[in-house]
Amino acid sequence: MNWIEAIILGLVQGLTEFLPVSSSAHLRIAGEFLPHGADPGAAFTAITQLGTETAVIIYFWRDIARIIGHWALSLVGRVDRSDPDARMGWLIILGSLPIGVLGLLLEDWIDTEFRSLWITATMLVVFGVILAAADRVGRQVLHLDELTVRHGVLFGLAQALALIPGVSRSGGTITAGLLMGYTREAAARYAFLLAIPAVFASGLYKLAQTLGEPQAGPYGTAETLVATGIAFGVAYVIIGWFMHYISNRSYTVFVWYRIALGLAIFVLLGLGLISA
Repeated sequence: MNWIEAIILGLVQGLTEFLPVSSSAHLRIAGEFLPHGADPGAAFTAITQLGTETAVIIYFWRDIARIIGHWALSLVGRVDRSDPDARMGWLIILGSLPIGVLGLLLEDWIDTEFRSLWITATMLVVFGVILAAADRVGRQVLHLDELTVRHGVLFGLAQALALIPGVSRSGGTITAGLLMGYTREAAARYAFLLAIPAVFASGLYKLAQTLGEPQAGPYGTAETLVATGIAFGVAYVIIGWFMHYISNRSYTVFVWYRIALGLAIFVLLGLGLISA
């Protein structure tokens, strides 16, 4: 049964990682309805995100290679540091610092208190409303070649909010981008690129912690790796669909979905049908 559950959770991770609906929230909620009836855990969540983030690297490989190349050449003076790609490399590093520092400082809370479904449901609703407001009032005129240091820091702080399940890594970053005036596509693209260092650092850190242990949470290493592989395949398809979708549509459907899911969790918790 563990293998079937791991496959289901891998599908959930792949389907929701890049949508502004919080994959960690969905894994946390899905765990309550599987036979184990348990939280898959922060380690399982972080490790399976390695699969989805690998999909990002493959999908945006040309962008990533260009950014890394220009950034590296700027270190030796062969490319001017004002070059948009070289600057983006520096800003991605800068924007990754908040989630890295807070992730280490709040690790115990992230693994325990933050995973309460009361908190998850609240974040789904609250940040759904904020995303709706950002999508409505954002000017949506800026592109990534106009990224500034100030905006890079704000993007990074917004990404750090995703340490709380229900906020959504992509949702928080996209919301910040819209509020700062970036287009939907630019905000989403940067959200995906900015997540790479943080997700790989978190996933590899948790993977190193679990190596040698019989299992972390309800699932063993082999089951977790199967879920990670499935998440990769599904996520690769979802990235392409999502980038096409937001090129000419708003985030309204995701907003209503977040609010409906959050309210449903409140009802189930209130009736005692699931445990927080």
